[in-house]
Amino acid sequence: MPTRSRRKPNARNTVSRMDAISLLKKDHQEIRKLLKRLETTIEKNGSRQEDLLGRIENEIKAHTTIEAEIFYPAFKAAMRSRSDQELYYDALEEHHVVDLVMPEVKRAPVATEKFAAKAKVLKDLIEHHAGEEETEMFPKARKAMDTAELKQLGQRMRDRKRQLTTRGTLFRAA
Repeated sequence: MPTRSRRKPNARNTVSRMDAISLLKKDHQEIRKLLKRLETTIEKNGSRQEDLLGRIENEIKAHTTIEAEIFYPAFKAAMRSRSDQELYYDALEEHHVVDLVMPEVKRAPVATEKFAAKAKVLKDLIEHHAGEEETEMFPKARKAMDTAELKQLGQRMRDRKRQLTTRGTLFRAA
């Protein structure tokens, strides 16, 4: 009996098949990992912290942009109840709060207690936001949107994210 070779799925192919929710969850994992690294390097080399913070900022900006431009409007259009609509507005406001805190973290002198405190607040805000999306928003979106729509949204989000991240340090100027 001939044996089939089992090839590991290529990471690029796996990402290209992801639907919108899977893509956003993957982003959440990456951002959480980066925030954890920042937290564990607080007492260490300041230039490494600045580089890591720049990477975190770029990841967050790209992620929140694709959510706000593509996923959230589709979610809002698919939802009918007032409480589901409130999830949409809450998510936008949580993005706004992160946008307010990020510049403060960047201005704080690295390897200081002030930096550590601001970085922790940023981490807490993002973890709360991601947790709400994963436990409340995403399950509702899966029920309200069909598989084809979620895959199409995922492709649009990947394309937009690629466009944003190809610009390199587009977001660092703020």
